[in-house]
Amino acid sequence: MATIGRVRFPVVLFDLDGTVVDSGGIILASMRHATRTVLGREISDEALMAAVGGPGLEAQMLEFGGAENVEALVTTYRAHNEPLHDSLELFAGMDDVLIALKDEGRKLGLVSAKRRSTVELAFAATEIGHLFDVVVGGDEAARQKPAPDTLLVALERLGESPADAVYVGDSPFDMAAARAGGLYGIGVAWGGVHDRSLLAEADEIVETPKELLAAL
Repeated sequence: MATIGRVRFPVVLFDLDGTVVDSGGIILASMRHATRTVLGREISDEALMAAVGGPGLEAQMLEFGGAENVEALVTTYRAHNEPLHDSLELFAGMDDVLIALKDEGRKLGLVSAKRRSTVELAFAATEIGHLFDVVVGGDEAARQKPAPDTLLVALERLGESPADAVYVGDSPFDMAAARAGGLYGIGVAWGGVHDRSLLAEADEIVETPKELLAAL
């Protein structure tokens, strides 16, 4: 591994879904399955995906079905969604980005709204877990994105400060969390979950993994 010299960001934290892994399709399929099965009604794709990557699965399901249906919705979603991780793939070029950053001696972290155990399912399918120096799931902090808590947990574990760090993500929740935590925020436009127009709080937006690497 190369010794790190002067780089723009010594610490690079990544969101998972819609940023590193192309998971929008399986999330939507499981959202549809859970709401149809438990609630017996159709909810638009836009509404189902609006809060993905933000306040967490329980909060999303509370919005759809009320407190009395949260447990059934979450259980049904996970039973449908977790097996689908076997087919999960990285966005083209993201493995090259991660390897290049690691070879430069950067500290890498992954901060996801998913539970840590579900993140591990994604790692099993994509074999990238070894590239991250820290991994924080949505169940490892009191508040979820857009609060900065999970990002700050990652930095604390790394012994690093927000001023030296960037958070890379595809959602408005990612960019709001970065800003609230004092990190630079880079929005990626390839996620397929959230419209590019929703990345208004990003300090910078990139269109391809190659552009991302150049920006870092």
